[in-house]
Amino acid sequence: MTDLFADDRLSADPVNRSALNRRETPPLADPGPVFQASTALKASQRDILGLPVCDLDWDNAFEFAARLADMPIGQTTIAFLNAHCANLMLSDPQYRGALARQVVFPDGQGVDVASQVIHGRIFRANLNGVDFVPALLTYMEAPKRVALVGAEWPVLLRATEKLREHAPWHEFNAVADASFEPGESAAVTEKVRRLAPDILLVSMGSPVQEKWIDRHVTPGHARLVISVSNLFDEIARQTAKTPERVHHLRFAWLLRLIKEPRLGWYRYIVGYPRFLHHVARYKLRSLVGRQRGESA
Repeated sequence: MTDLFADDRLSADPVNRSALNRRETPPLADPGPVFQASTALKASQRDILGLPVCDLDWDNAFEFAARLADMPIGQTTIAFLNAHCANLMLSDPQYRGALARQVVFPDGQGVDVASQVIHGRIFRANLNGVDFVPALLTYMEAPKRVALVGAEWPVLLRATEKLREHAPWHEFNAVADASFEPGESAAVTEKVRRLAPDILLVSMGSPVQEKWIDRHVTPGHARLVISVSNLFDEIARQTAKTPERVHHLRFAWLLRLIKEPRLGWYRYIVGYPRFLHHVARYKLRSLVGRQRGESA
């Protein structure tokens, strides 16, 4: 079976890592104050169903996230929005509020379709978490301490070991699986605080992970926090990596539906048309609002 990490961008080879850093794309912003990166990020954001979503290519997304992990103060959380998450967001005000306080990256064809309908262009890259996080760990050459929370305990341990093999210059620590009770959140975050990680990865599934981070994780726990959905499961069971051409064509969702029909049929067969309905209504309201503004 194909290794999830079997990709030049994800290679642990120091030569490949150096080559990845020698890119032609200009850096997101000159090294300096935090507000420079924040200003550049805001300039890249695009409204998707009322939520700002970042429009960055892979290189600038790596640059931005790596800089956040290096910050001496503050904290930023990165989340990912796909069509399924957008449907959940529209029916869950707490989830929507949490996403609004986090940096959101586009994930999948659904948000591309929404961007095309609403703004007339798709996103520069499909920054799905399963590919983005391992690639980011490869990109960052300076050793980092990474804490992992979520999934089932055997899966968490297996994923931690696989990440150590993938990027051995970083330190990976399994903190807690996702079975803890809500009242135990303080104890879990205290374990994270004692570790003092640069990066915290949380794998509880949406919207649980985003809301848990929003309620319980503070700047004293990590500089960069990423909600990674099923990343630990994908790494632990070493599922075949989605071919690059499939990602380029934005058809990863179709491949997942074919491979896991029982898990994906409701999300894609029922949820995707619902998402398109939301997008069409949002576009129509914006057009009506614009016409009213022009006639006023």
